[in-house]
Formats: sequence, C-alpha cells, structure tokens
Amino acid sequence: MEITPSILTADFCQLGNTLDEAIDAGINWIHMDVMDGNWVVNRTITFGPAIIRSVRDRLGPDVFIDCHLMINNAEETWEQYADAGVNLIIAHIEAVQDFSQFITTVRQANVQVGCVLNPDTPASDVLSLIPELDLLLVMSVVPGKGGQSFMPEMEDKVRYFREIIDKQIQSGGRPTKLMIDGGIKSHNAAKVAEWGIDIAVVGSGLINNQGSIKYNLNLIYEALNNQF
Repeated sequence: MEITPSILTADFCQLGNTLDEAIDAGINWIHMDVMDGNWVVNRTITFGPAIIRSVRDRLGPDVFIDCHLMINNAEETWEQYADAGVNLIIAHIEAVQDFSQFITTVRQANVQVGCVLNPDTPASDVLSLIPELDLLLVMSVVPGKGGQSFMPEMEDKVRYFREIIDKQIQSGGRPTKLMIDGGIKSHNAAKVAEWGIDIAVVGSGLINNQGSIKYNLNLIYEALNNQF
C-alpha cells in the first residue's frame, strides 16, 4: 500500500521544507485538498491553483500530485488545476452533475480522473463509473468536518469496490486504483491495507510535532510489515 501525505496539516510557512522532507523520506505522491468555503460542511477555504503551481515548481515533474476538489464547481474550474500541474483530479460524485462527461472532458486534457464518495453515499452511485476511472477514493471521515475519527464501518464498501476492481482488471479493463482518506495512522494502516486499499492518504499521522515525516512513515510501514 502506498502512502501519500495530505499537506493540509502542514505549517504553510514551512510548506517547502515539509515537501522536501516528504520526498527525502521516499514519498513520491502528494495529495492536495482543495476546499472552496461552500461545499464542505465547515465552510473551510484551503488553497487553490496558485499554491499547487508552487508545489509543482518546487517538486519538479517526477512527483505525482493529485488534487481532491471539495468544491461546488469542479466542472467549470478543473482546468485551472490541470494547468497548475496536477496529474490527477479527484471530484465528488455528490457535487458533479454529469460525472461521465466530466471524465471525458478531463481526460481529453491528458489528466487522470478520480471520483470520491462521502461515507454516507451508497456504493451503487459510482458503480457505472469505475471502468472509466483512474482512481476511486473512499472517504473514511466526513469531508471538512474537523475532529473526526476513522470510520471502520467503511470496510464493507472498500471490500466491495476491491472485488469489482479486481474483476475489472482480470478481464483486461482499466487498473483503477483504490484510495482511502480520513483518520489513517500507524495503528489502522494495516487494517485498510488488508481491506485492499492501494493508496492511503495520511495527514497528521505523517506531518505533526511528534516526529519527522520519515520517522512517522517508518512507523506505518512497520505496522504494515508486521501485518503481512
């Protein structure tokens, strides 16, 4: 299972140093959470294309960057994020009117496309999209709502998607990646890996005042190694 840090927990005055530390620790995928102050429940505004462009310029072309758009108007603004240098745009099934068309339009710009669903959104809402997705993200917390704990009840949803994607790959279909985001730390990383997650987004479990990113990443990988 690959680990990608969410930079929201970073000190933005030290963001460049934090990114360098992550890359030095062996991380090559950065997750960027974009909130517009409208769609998420706590009305938080995070950052936009200008910060993403700065991150891309600092890291260069070899680091994979995704942006998780927790916004109302992804269909109208996604191109700004593509122009800023992201490799993958992830939008919410709950916020996009015509997701099939969204996939087609974004992919025409040579950018990968992901779909994310909230904890209370039925798995059935995204089933028809999976064959066309580069990535499917399952939220294990409610987006934008602070102080939440990891939701272990997402297990059935994740395992169901894992089965669907594995059958798709075995039949020669697209190798859609399965990601999870929300409350992932060293104590539960092995659990979600066993569910079948390909990529786990980790925020405070990596970027905090309790140790370096490399130290925290090693804790996660030790937990994974002990599990398997």
